[in-house]
Formats: sequence, structure tokens, C-alpha cells
Amino acid sequence: MKQIFFLAWSYIKYYWVKSLFLLLAISLVIFIPLALDLLAEQGSEKLRERAVATPLVLGTRGSATELCLSSLYFKASKLEGIAFSQMKALQQDGLARTIPLQLEYKVKDQPIVGTTQEYFAFRELRFAEGRPMALLGECVLGAKAARVLNVKVGGYVISSPAGAFDVAGSFPLKMSVVGILDPTQTPDDDAVFTDVKTTWVISGKAHGHQDLDVQTADSLLLTRSSKGVVASPAVLSYTEITPENIGSFHFHGNPDAYQISAVIAIPEDKKSELMLRGRYQQGDRDVQLVVPEQVIDELVGTVVTIRNLLVIAAFSIGMATLLITTLVFLLSIQLRRRELTTMNYIGAARGVIRGILLTEIILVIGISLLLALFYTLILHQLGIPLLENYLD
Repeated sequence: MKQIFFLAWSYIKYYWVKSLFLLLAISLVIFIPLALDLLAEQGSEKLRERAVATPLVLGTRGSATELCLSSLYFKASKLEGIAFSQMKALQQDGLARTIPLQLEYKVKDQPIVGTTQEYFAFRELRFAEGRPMALLGECVLGAKAARVLNVKVGGYVISSPAGAFDVAGSFPLKMSVVGILDPTQTPDDDAVFTDVKTTWVISGKAHGHQDLDVQTADSLLLTRSSKGVVASPAVLSYTEITPENIGSFHFHGNPDAYQISAVIAIPEDKKSELMLRGRYQQGDRDVQLVVPEQVIDELVGTVVTIRNLLVIAAFSIGMATLLITTLVFLLSIQLRRRELTTMNYIGAARGVIRGILLTEIILVIGISLLLALFYTLILHQLGIPLLENYLD
């Protein structure tokens, strides 16, 4: 048996071009259906798990899918925000509790999530250390965000500019870290949580100013008199909120008109949910109330349909590969007929010759199966994280 295996392996190495083609063709045909099924199943489960846990999401009219992906996974959205007053209108009848989300800014690549302390209870997030944010300028880091940013409680992070050509007044804000969350294996691990008002400070809608008196340097003043001073444009807005200057921060305009990205609505009961959904189905509203579970189910349905089409295509390719493989082996036998005849002349039984050919086929298919399993394991390790990174 060892001699048969050795001879078969020798033939495979000798005809390495044919063997390599067969290995890749067979392994890929086996891998494609397995990988697609694995990715679709696990990806769908990941998508639905967070959507099912989120009853309703309020946002601007447009793509419901984009609204859900933005609200659930903190993915950058092209949709415009809604006025803060829309959240107040949603909760005025007491049918639902509301949690605002402001998702416009980042700390490097980590999304800043402007929200309230109620978000932590809603997502059942626990603190590894520290506490929730309580004051303007404080933030809480997800487990991965703390690791990536290399920051601990007592440290600070600085928000990134909204863009290279941002002229709307936003500027980097230095935020103190007061808490770090336990790992959850969800998008919450990547986030930098802060209060909505803090994100409004980043946007330039609220700021504080330096205290001015008669001792202030002349370069910061337009005029000076015994009655007071007039500041010049050299007086900069604060980029850090401290106990000393927090009292000087104020908002310009009406905060109810400020924008937020979305609102998570948690109805008191099923009846309240149905009443809210009916109210927001009116076409004259510039906002929409969506059920994330339904939206994600539609998305998952599309993914599964595509998966099925690709599996059918892979099956068709597999049948063609099987025919080509059979043809290659038959041609190989014809090309090696002299060698096989010689083996027969020197005393090799027909069973031995057939064993060599059968062993060669088994080796090619066996190695192909191992390669397909290897590809599938790699996808299992990397496919879902890549999907989550795309969603984030």
C-alpha cells in the first residue's frame, strides 16, 4: 500500500500543472457554497440580533436601510439629521421613552456617539471601570476604543475635525475619559460615548469664552476703559471644558432646532408602538419611524437571495469542473498508457495499477477538501469582522 501511495504521489508531482489546476478548481467549487452559507448565516444573525433589540428608530425621510445601519452600527450616513424638537414631539404623549443619537463626529477612526446615560441601560452595557458621563466634556469609551486609543480613565481624547474644509465652526474638543465599558462584541465596543450637548459644543453651536478684565493683554482687546473691555477676534473659543470654564459655556439660538442623527424610541407596550407607527405613516411628515427588525429582515432576505443565486452558479461550475476533472484524468491515463503497459510487463497486477490511479484521484480530491476547509476557516475568522467593519 505504501508503494501504491508513493507511486501515485509521484505521478501527482510529475503532472503538477494538472494537479494544481484540479486542486484549485475542486477546492474553490466546494469552498464557495460552504463559505457563502457560513457568511450569510452568521452575518444575518449578527445583523438581526441588534435590530431585534431596537424597537423603533426615528430619523429623516430617505433610505430606511441607511437610517438603521447608521443608528445600530454607527455607520457614517449621508442622511440629514432631524431637529431635536422632533424627539420632544415623539415623547410628548408618553407613549415611548426616547434616546437621542448624534453620530456626526469621530475620535480618529472611532465614532463619537452623542446620547444620554439611558443608552447604557438600554443596551445593558456594564462598566469595567469608571462611571457614566455626567458633565459637559466628559466621555465613556467602549472596550475596543479604549484599547485602540490607548486611553484609561482619567485620560482624555480629542475629537477629529469634521473635514479638511470644515468652515461651519466645528473644532477639536478635548474630552476627559470618565469610564470604560466591558467588551460586548458589538459596535458599542468601538464607540466614544458622550452627551448630546457635548457634540453640539464640537459643532460650534455652544462654546465658552475667556474671562476678560482690565488685566487682559492688549492683543486680545479692541478697546479698554474703566467701565469694561471689548474683545477682539483673537479671543478664542475653548477647546477644553474644565471646572473653571464650564460655567461660561452657552448655546446660540434655540437648542430645539439643533440637529441630531436619529432617535431610538422604546414604546411602553405593543399598543403604544402601533399607535406611534400609525401616526408617523402619514406622508406629510419630513421624518420617518422605522422598525429595524423589519428593515434588516428585508436586507437579510436580499443577502440570502444573492447567496442562493451564487450557490446555484457554484453548483453549475461544480458540474462543469467535475466533467473537466474526469476528462483530465482520462486524458492522463491515455498519455501514460506506455508507462502503465510497462508496469504490467514487469509484473504489476491490474489491481495495483488501478490502485495507483484511484489513490491519485483520492489524493487530489482529499487535498482539495482540506484546502476548501482551510479557506472556510479563514473566512470564519475574518469574514464576519470584515462585515462588522463595513457596517461600522
